Amino acid sequence: MAEELNASMSQNFIHDFIDEDIAQGGQYQGMTVHTRFPPEPNGYLHIGHCKALTIDFGTAEKYGGMCNLRMDDTNPSKEDVEYVEAIQEDIHWLGFDWGERFYYASDYFPQMYGYAVELIKKGLAYVCELSPEEFKEHRGAIGVPATSPWRDRPVEESLDLFERMKNGEFPNGKYTLRAKIDLASGNFNMRDPVIYRINHAHHHRQGDKWCIYPMYDFAHPIEDALEGITHSLCSLEFENHRPLYDWVANNVSIPYHKPRQIEFARLGIDHTVMSKRKLRQLVEEGRVSGWDDPRMPTLCGLRRRGYTPKAIRNFCDRVGVTKSSNTIEYAFLEYCLREDLNETARRVMAVLRPVKLVITNYPAGQSETFEVENNPLRPEEGAHTVTFSRELWIEREDFLPEPVPKYKRLYPNGPECRLKGAYLIKCVGYETDDQGNVIEIAAEYDPDSRGGNPADGRKVKGATIHWVDGAAAVDAEVRLYDNLFSDPEPDAAGKDFLECLNPNSLEVLTGCKVEAGLAEAQPSDRFQFMRQGYFCADSRDSKPEHLVFNRSVSLKDSFKP
Repeated sequence: MAEELNASMSQNFIHDFIDEDIAQGGQYQGMTVHTRFPPEPNGYLHIGHCKALTIDFGTAEKYGGMCNLRMDDTNPSKEDVEYVEAIQEDIHWLGFDWGERFYYASDYFPQMYGYAVELIKKGLAYVCELSPEEFKEHRGAIGVPATSPWRDRPVEESLDLFERMKNGEFPNGKYTLRAKIDLASGNFNMRDPVIYRINHAHHHRQGDKWCIYPMYDFAHPIEDALEGITHSLCSLEFENHRPLYDWVANNVSIPYHKPRQIEFARLGIDHTVMSKRKLRQLVEEGRVSGWDDPRMPTLCGLRRRGYTPKAIRNFCDRVGVTKSSNTIEYAFLEYCLREDLNETARRVMAVLRPVKLVITNYPAGQSETFEVENNPLRPEEGAHTVTFSRELWIEREDFLPEPVPKYKRLYPNGPECRLKGAYLIKCVGYETDDQGNVIEIAAEYDPDSRGGNPADGRKVKGATIHWVDGAAAVDAEVRLYDNLFSDPEPDAAGKDFLECLNPNSLEVLTGCKVEAGLAEAQPSDRFQFMRQGYFCADSRDSKPEHLVFNRSVSLKDSFKP
């Protein structure tokens, strides 16, 4: 599989451009390919960021180059060290490393301020007094130029005001610094965009040293150039910002070649939202248990749910790199996880909705052991031991008092069924409580069918069902997760994404019975609960005295590759 993926993703249009750049006569001939991943630390990374970071780090890997990790901390209002640490953890978990190439945009604030002063002196920037509302009124329209009454402000006056802005003399919104480019440009991003604004907010690293902050479009090309980035790979919404990126890089005196920006389509997945603002709203309003809620598309949420780095990276590789936006089925992400876990997860038995099964002809007080294979795809991993006695737990759905057509499990006087790896049994009766609920099933076993095969070779018409020994079973809580949103397009225009939430996205089962060996399960351990799905111990809530397992993905595969 890995070879197939490497072959399928060996080339994409970004790599085509890079091949041209580093070839003989190319603009980066003889240079090391140098990329960067620049998340803003105002939230946790989600699966959409994962596509971007796999492109950034993966491209550097392909060309034997380097990839920087840079925190784009130019907007202090919602940024925090908590998010910085979480981003680092997620990237390492995926298997990427930046070495010593870790930076903060805020480290460049002095240089950025200096370059802004340089633009003012060149007559390429000016201090503007338009309020945000007035700015919109003066923006113009298609075919109608923008206007600014402050565009011809004298250079010395702009220099004085900009320094006083830095010194904290003015309130938020009083002034901005704008680049002087082209008020009639058909690209509105070039109509004298704001490159600095006043923001009296405490910065998580700089404290209160700065009260003016550069806009992303001004800061980003400077950061790339200062770090020696050759290829600035970013999502498609920045395509219209590329002329501004190039303008900044070409008009400040950074003694370095100018980085090349290349855009790719963002990752869209149905039944989810990937706006950090909306994800934060879900967290802050308590609609999920936190950023790491297993229903969230965040990497920490997916990790807690039981997703593997390999599954996520395979998903991103297979989605590919394109210029055209499209929406991927969430079922494909599940398919990639199921494919990985099928090869690696240990098989165990767990009964989620238990009912007692008593084997009436099995000697009371007797117990024996059976070996259950850990993974049929990896015989070298051997087997583990489970105990067997007179009283067992089985799934409630594996018994019906009155069978329906084609039902091949247990019912009175029904066919023989196999207990996984143990014996053949046949139902001989059952008991109910006062409300008519089945509380106990009686069965007889064939002592000559150990291992599930009758000695006389007769054909077994019933199904194979899993079980857990009543004497050794451990109680557990099991959480069954589904899509957080019932609407496949909760983020579509005109929709309130909160009204699209799936009320059945989480089902909590208590009193489940699992093999005794699962008492020491760790979050990194992943299991296939036979006939149920793939599960892992919850990293936050599971303890030896109170086991909690999350369903990562079901066994049923709705995606057709």
